Amino acid sequence: MSGTIDRSRAGELMPAELVRDPAGRELNLGALQGQPVLVNLWATWCAPCVVEMPILDDLAAEYDGALRVVTVSQDMQGAEKVVPFFEKNGYEMLEPWLDPDNKLGFALGDGVLPVTILYDASGREVWRVSGEYDWAGAEAREAIAEVVE
Repeated sequence: MSGTIDRSRAGELMPAELVRDPAGRELNLGALQGQPVLVNLWATWCAPCVVEMPILDDLAAEYDGALRVVTVSQDMQGAEKVVPFFEKNGYEMLEPWLDPDNKLGFALGDGVLPVTILYDASGREVWRVSGEYDWAGAEAREAIAEVVE
């Protein structure tokens, strides 16, 4: 696993970018304040991203109500790629959010996928991980515990 927890951008506000689901429903990330949020930028063509998705689905189930996990695809083909991927894998907790213009990717990313960022309930960054990470491990649970009671 190549990813490590990076706190260099701690305190930055979550960008108020809109993401959409395949039906066109919009979600303003900046309006998610009130509970901790784990934002994951991923793509169907990114092997480490694909490995992480079922683990993130399990994480979302484990912390249901205490932590919102928002996965945002960076696939240029959007729903055309993401909908079949979600149907094939049958995620129970994750929703197929799309960033068709890659605005969120440019606002948050550093060109590496996956990128996963933890925000506290006030919408401020706590830490981020660029690259593959063991979300099922003890280190991840301890890091998430910083914002989840």
